Amino acid sequence: MLVADIERLVRCESPSADLAAVARSAAVVAGLGAERLGAEAEIIADKHVRWRFGARPRVLLLGHHDTVWPIGSLETHPVAVRDGVLTGPGCFDMKAGVAMIFHALAALDDLDGISVLITGDEELGSPSSRELIEDEARGCAAALVLEASGPGGALKTARKGVSRYDVLVRGRAAHAGLEPERGVNATIEAAHQVQAVAALGDAARGTTVTPTRLESGTTVNTVPAAGHFEVDVRVWDAAEQDRVDRAMTALQPHLPGAEVTVEGGPNRPPLSRAVSKDLYERACRIAERLGLTPPGELAVGGASDGNFTAGVGTPTLDGLGAVGGGAHADDEHVIVAELPRRTQLLTALISELRAGT
Repeated sequence: MLVADIERLVRCESPSADLAAVARSAAVVAGLGAERLGAEAEIIADKHVRWRFGARPRVLLLGHHDTVWPIGSLETHPVAVRDGVLTGPGCFDMKAGVAMIFHALAALDDLDGISVLITGDEELGSPSSRELIEDEARGCAAALVLEASGPGGALKTARKGVSRYDVLVRGRAAHAGLEPERGVNATIEAAHQVQAVAALGDAARGTTVTPTRLESGTTVNTVPAAGHFEVDVRVWDAAEQDRVDRAMTALQPHLPGAEVTVEGGPNRPPLSRAVSKDLYERACRIAERLGLTPPGELAVGGASDGNFTAGVGTPTLDGLGAVGGGAHADDEHVIVAELPRRTQLLTALISELRAGT
């Protein structure tokens, strides 16, 4: 039944930016959860799905149902199970994890003290769900994130924090052949700024500051009057995130007459191992008691909504979802044989945390 439920979720395509598709997917998530949990969901803003059991939840189960796959991906990447491997767009990241939440909870006799939140905009950076996630996590003893596991089923005990910026450069247009000296070249200014931004990285501290998409100018014979480039920042600790943010917002123009404006800032705080250590060790003890191989652990550069729960001080364990691989790629897949074992571990972990033992 678990595999069938994953297939049901995957067959409802849900690219994050397609609001109608995400609304349809939220309805499918809510319906499936109601069937497995015996309780109706609250659908928030047509995209986020929540269940609360009891007045004071102790455990938050967190996931998302949106994906990076556009409508029509099922035609080229159909849902299938072959040789013990389930495939389909979004199966690993992370619709399998959503179905696992429902099956883990269905195995419990009492759901009091549990909150479930399945959001619909995680792949966009959670612009409309961040506050919801943080509010739901505050006061909980633990947040368990059903994002896909690392290689070999490893849990994710640390994640880098993320900042995003858009550096806007303004110059002055002029004819590139007749009088280029009258212009202020936004492309050249952007080149100076790209170099300054890239120099903010610190390999020794694991800080990456990466200029990415760049646009400048209008025609080949015009000195560019405007341009911009985007910047992706990844850091292991809050102090580095603050350092880079101060440097980014202090950027100054290099060329006389140019203007530089910086938009954006920190998007997700780091998830440090200190926040996940006790939960990870508990999960390993439970696995041994159940006769399962204790999961490994992994620190990753990618972020998740677990960064938000950790950021408000809630102990957080991430990567509890499916074992497989190929997130966002043509070979996205889930190893079917691992699903019952991972769900069994999740059930036992929720039970202990809910009971406060």
